[in-house]
Amino acid sequence: MAVYRIIVDLSDRMLHLLDGNVVVNSYPVGIGKMVTQTPSGEYKIINKQENPGGPFGVLWMGLSKPHYGIHGTNDPSSIGRMVSHGCIRMYNEDVLALSNLVPVGTRVTIRP
Repeated sequence: MAVYRIIVDLSDRMLHLLDGNVVVNSYPVGIGKMVTQTPSGEYKIINKQENPGGPFGVLWMGLSKPHYGIHGTNDPSSIGRMVSHGCIRMYNEDVLALSNLVPVGTRVTIRP
């Protein structure tokens, strides 16, 4: 059985899905602007919501840091850029694929 965890690398704006210590997939992400930076640290996914609406695209996965999450976007051109209020933005198809693999409780490491 796979034991997934997520590492978000802010320096290269990539989210890596690992099974144990092996990277099984990597996705480009949009991250927080200079004034609303994505917080580095250790978190967990605490909930999921489909079709949250607005800028959150097709899916929201809330983190154990209140008001922060990994979510889709209604603006695909924002991926790869520093544009959010601190959340981690993914292409809608990528966040759906990721959500299908990782359960609530999955460890999320955000590193500078």
